[in-house]
Amino acid sequence: MSRVHTPASIADAPEASRPHLEAIRKKVGVVPNLYRLIANNPAVLEGHLSLAAALDGGRLPADTRERIAIAIAEFNGCDYCLSAHGFLGKNRAGLSDEEIAANRAGFSTNPKADAAVRFAVKVARERGHVGDADVDALRAAGYDDAEIIEITVHVALNTWTNYMNVVGQTAIDFPILKARQAA
Repeated sequence: MSRVHTPASIADAPEASRPHLEAIRKKVGVVPNLYRLIANNPAVLEGHLSLAAALDGGRLPADTRERIAIAIAEFNGCDYCLSAHGFLGKNRAGLSDEEIAANRAGFSTNPKADAAVRFAVKVARERGHVGDADVDALRAAGYDDAEIIEITVHVALNTWTNYMNVVGQTAIDFPILKARQAA
């Protein structure tokens, strides 16, 4: 059971959140608990959805975004996000079980994605205080400045949802994965 109230239905959410929740339901067929939880604050829901939509139109491919989300959820010990992105990574981005396990360990079996995942975890671990060598490694793997910014923002967005779900103790509505331990 969630620690913070989660509206049981779209009709139970604040009126200003309902159109956003309806759009989510139409897009994915259900309204995951994370969105119902943050629907308590319509401005936060709108802000989250706006940033997530903008990043969906970014330059990083969906599989790399899911790899980062899995790595950051594991790093932050967020079972909800780990479960959600493990499911999405496998079923929407086509990640193998081996790849998801690698992402949970902070790397990737794909050489280019490996640089992004390792950098993302380092950004989280060091709270942004990465070195020149870390940025140079991304560039050597083929990422440009725009993609470095995008990776960093994915770390921030995923950390935000991780924290929201940990604080709220959001009930998991995906096949459950348990984080090994928060860093």
